[in-house]
Amino acid sequence: MNIAYIEPLTRAWNRMKKALFNPFDLKKWFIVGFTAFLAGLAEGPHGNGSQIRGDGDLSFRNIANFPSNAWEWLMNNPGWFMAIMFIGMFVIILVILVIWLSSRGKFMFLDNVVHDRAEISKPWKHFKMQGNSLFLWRLCFALICLMLFIMILFFFFTMASNIYHDSLSPLPVLLIVGMVLLGILMGVVIGYISLFLNNFVVPIMYKNNITAIQAWNQFLPLFRQYPLPFILYGLFVFILTILVVICVAIAGLLTCCIGFLLLAIPYVGSVITLPISYTYRAFSLEFLAQFGPEFVLFPPPKDSPVSAPAQK
Repeated sequence: MNIAYIEPLTRAWNRMKKALFNPFDLKKWFIVGFTAFLAGLAEGPHGNGSQIRGDGDLSFRNIANFPSNAWEWLMNNPGWFMAIMFIGMFVIILVILVIWLSSRGKFMFLDNVVHDRAEISKPWKHFKMQGNSLFLWRLCFALICLMLFIMILFFFFTMASNIYHDSLSPLPVLLIVGMVLLGILMGVVIGYISLFLNNFVVPIMYKNNITAIQAWNQFLPLFRQYPLPFILYGLFVFILTILVVICVAIAGLLTCCIGFLLLAIPYVGSVITLPISYTYRAFSLEFLAQFGPEFVLFPPPKDSPVSAPAQK
């Protein structure tokens, strides 16, 4: 089977132009943009760095002793300890709420893209089962990823506490490099799982009215049969995203950074970038449709019957 990448992207681009610009309807943009905003709530979390100041010594010994030093600082500052615990609980509740809203929003946005319409309340109610199933799956997946991350940190600091030196000798350097490579590998795997979930598993759930686990059971045999096209799809999306980011950055600079300020407003940013998110969503559906009629989501045009994309 010859799987195409440019052709599905071209069809997705044409669908986006027809839906958003032919004709241009500002009300439709705001409605569909709101569902895109909900769908992307839990996507692309921003890291939040922090550091505990000391004497400026960045030796490997200080890195190895970071957990014990941090715990000692918390025990000596009970007020800060309680504040951090409270903030942590608030963040956890907020993250769970965001995952729940975005899980339902993914089906709302998908439904609007598939049928070229702008609705909120109807798909919100109709896809309650699928949204809740996706929410539980994503929540469990997030907990597993968090546990793996904690285990990696625990292993790192345990090893570091046993071999630390005042200077960066070869052994600590090898440990740091190994942990960085392990982190990159873990990030790639998690990234692909998240990509497959959003781009293929969610559409399968939508089409067949099934749970997340049932949809994975339908997608994984397809992935095992055609692993290379799906892996290349991830690379293609990655390169495409880089190009999109460059174009957005240029547009922001050409508007004297006013564009960046508008994009920073969550809902407004989703409306402005709706052509991008719409094309991405349609592209995943067009790509998936190449693997057989059972994976076709777009209804045939009313003027003429259209079958699934031909398999070459």
